[in-house]
Amino acid sequence: MSLIKKQLTYKNVNEIFTKYIVDDQVVLQERLYFLYDLVRYYRPKNPKAVANITLRELLDHLIEFDKHRVILANYLKNILSGRSFHRMVSDAGILQDSDFLYEIRKRISAKILPYQPKRDTLEYALNQVFYKENDFVWINKIPLTELIELVEILQIKDIYSFDKADEGALSEILYAMGLLTQRMSGRSMETSILNMIPKYNHLGSPFLGFENEFLEIENRLRKGEIQFVDSNDLNYRQMVILYNQCVDLVKHAYKNSATFGITLKVNQSLLRIRQQLDRIKILMDFLVVDKSNNRIENTVKLSLKLIEYNCYKNNISKLIAESTQVVSYEITQYTAKTGEHYITETAKEFFSMFKASLGAGLVVGFLCIFKVLLSKADTSDFGFAFLYSMNYAFGFIVIYLCGFALATKQPAMTASTIIKAIEEGRKNQTSTTEQHSSFAKLFARLFRSQFIAFVGNVIMAFGVALLLIWIIDSITGINITDTKWHTLLKDSSPVHSLAIFHAGIAGVFLFLSGIISGNVSNKNKHNQVYYRIQENPFLKSTIGAYKASRLAGWLEKKWPGIISNFWFGVFMGSTHSIGIFLGLNLDIRHITFVSGNIALGAYGADFQLPWITWMWCALGLFFVGFMNFIVSFGLSLGLAFRSRNIPWTEVFSLQKSVWKHFKKHPLHFFFPPRKKKEPVITN
Repeated sequence: MSLIKKQLTYKNVNEIFTKYIVDDQVVLQERLYFLYDLVRYYRPKNPKAVANITLRELLDHLIEFDKHRVILANYLKNILSGRSFHRMVSDAGILQDSDFLYEIRKRISAKILPYQPKRDTLEYALNQVFYKENDFVWINKIPLTELIELVEILQIKDIYSFDKADEGALSEILYAMGLLTQRMSGRSMETSILNMIPKYNHLGSPFLGFENEFLEIENRLRKGEIQFVDSNDLNYRQMVILYNQCVDLVKHAYKNSATFGITLKVNQSLLRIRQQLDRIKILMDFLVVDKSNNRIENTVKLSLKLIEYNCYKNNISKLIAESTQVVSYEITQYTAKTGEHYITETAKEFFSMFKASLGAGLVVGFLCIFKVLLSKADTSDFGFAFLYSMNYAFGFIVIYLCGFALATKQPAMTASTIIKAIEEGRKNQTSTTEQHSSFAKLFARLFRSQFIAFVGNVIMAFGVALLLIWIIDSITGINITDTKWHTLLKDSSPVHSLAIFHAGIAGVFLFLSGIISGNVSNKNKHNQVYYRIQENPFLKSTIGAYKASRLAGWLEKKWPGIISNFWFGVFMGSTHSIGIFLGLNLDIRHITFVSGNIALGAYGADFQLPWITWMWCALGLFFVGFMNFIVSFGLSLGLAFRSRNIPWTEVFSLQKSVWKHFKKHPLHFFFPPRKKKEPVITN
């Protein structure tokens, strides 16, 4: 017989008892089959869809058949007796390391091949019986009154009834709490944590105080002075006060992330402490008995918690969500500040954006020519990847340092600005209509800013690329695209190539570049990089304190953008070579470069192109720009939503408000509205 077997359908509970009870004994009781089938009988196919689950049939059966009640009670007693669970309580679902990637790998590995604990542990029994991750969902839908009644019918001892101080469930709880408090105390004293809470440095650690109060209670329980704790107990009340101080310390550290920055490793350390505090709070409640019925209630609640901990101990989505929220918030805070410069409001700002986009188009026109020339080099795929990457990278850095605007770089920056507006609106506005109305106006400003940046980039890139190839041809007599024009035009077509897919890849890279800039800014802030440059004695002695301070300020403002643009260039330049290595059709399409390439391709063909080719190029230009925008903006918006805990359902109401605003003022999405003239007041 095996637990991995075809599901059998039982008509009623009695069939299960009849099958497994032979000669007043449970067959193969050490293999847990009886309990496995009882649980499977009540397990619904879709736990989330079930409103509630009742054990009435089982309870009535045990009342009617006393022999079965006694056998089941003894069976459960034999299963549970002597099984330890303190390690599961102290470890399950709690980060074991501050290395995020290590924790992810470990949980994925456990998903594929689950860890199997020793047979003498309670975790082993739970793994065998409640082996599905969503088992705790339907278990918690069983009424608490029925579970208490089941414990009373089976006459199971509560967790406060034990023969020796070092045996029983309460002893396991105390041991788990001891492990957790020691781990928290040690982790909270690490330098990286102390740097986040400078105002606590001269104060005593609340974690150490909590540990001391807990030890007092533990000693009294283990000596047998008390069986449980009263909520008015002096040590317990002091422990609760210190616990709240520990929670406040962690909150303060997270709040200071805006001032001191935060790395993923520090975030993981704080998250681990927070998880341990949450677990401690739950365990503290099991120490307290104020009323006689609390004994059985706590016994049942502990059982439910053990099942829950064991079910989600390898949960990956929750780990990723908790681990990335604070870091993503700080990253998007940086891009929000940067993105504010990309949204125009007045006509003057609108035309300034147009000028900035013309500048970016000018640089891209040169980059298109350089790439064609570099393609003629005699080198390997790695060599091409390096040359193209440097061409893109230094070009993007020049665009950034000159203050020019590359249109597709905007969505990754402006998405978080929009979220910031939504968040502030949700806090400050009482009327939903007003809140969404202001968002629609902001979106209209963003859209027309994107529109004019696209126009400027495309026009200038096309014109400059065309002018440069004509100059080269006039001076040297060489048409550098005479053999490449067909490829350049084909790659621009949405039907003759994978231009749309490749534009989506470029959109992902645009999103990643925004993440990189925010992460670099956040990490450098946490590591005090700019302060270290400002106060570096060597720099102060060579270039002077004033210039060292200016250099630090310039790097603080520009360095994240430089690194972001450098890596964006590397991503763009190496994708095709990586695709060749992997045997995949990978490449990038960027609207501004597509515009320049169309100009080069048309010149290479001596402008002898049929109208259908021009049409496909124009459509390709449109779809590439759309994919660049929608992919990078969508990913950035998702990150910003995640970092602020804004529900996705908010999107639908926002869409309605934008559409309503568009119907009323369609031109506002393409051109800035005219300022109304103030009426002249005459006496």
